[in-house]
Amino acid sequence: MALTRRQKEVVDFLADFIERKGYSPSYEEIAEGIDLNSLATVHKHIAALEAKGYLKRGFNQSRSVEISEWYLAERGRLPVGEMTIPFLGRIAAGRPIEQVAQGDALQFSDFAGNASTFALQVRGESMIDDHICDGDFVLIEKGESTRNGEIVVALVAGVESTLKRLYREADGMIRLQPANATMEPILVPAADVEVQGRLIAVMRKYRN
Repeated sequence: MALTRRQKEVVDFLADFIERKGYSPSYEEIAEGIDLNSLATVHKHIAALEAKGYLKRGFNQSRSVEISEWYLAERGRLPVGEMTIPFLGRIAAGRPIEQVAQGDALQFSDFAGNASTFALQVRGESMIDDHICDGDFVLIEKGESTRNGEIVVALVAGVESTLKRLYREADGMIRLQPANATMEPILVPAADVEVQGRLIAVMRKYRN
């Protein structure tokens, strides 16, 4: 989830402090480090960052703030072998649905050593002919660059994301093509589509 300017200052200060000192700062040190006058404001920012999955706090413990591993990986502060990939929600493989950020993480360092990789769980059967089934986890590499026919996460009209093969049509439209013969493609003006990343792996769990 997006951070406010102040929230980014807080999490960056925490990451730098912990890297230098080996332990997390007190609220007083945070306030002094980023020029805040109120400890209540520090607490508010810490709570917001925890809710967004950037931080973890020990219950009733001093100096117990931990930075999420995936945020450290984004900053290049975590060895690839220790990296977890953020689990950002569920993605439609039927109709587009809103992508909802989650605080969970999945261990996929054996499959992706790139900190720009994230995981989504598929809902629906529109990609079943490409062997992407309901309940599968897909690994997505962030980025807007893609070739015709690649499977991508496409943000439609700024609010809904879907997993489809993307084709650029000659008339300026984008065709988001399902891999299911019973379903019709989604045709959208190119200006209304933002490619958020491309598929690099599919994972499936067969038993609990």
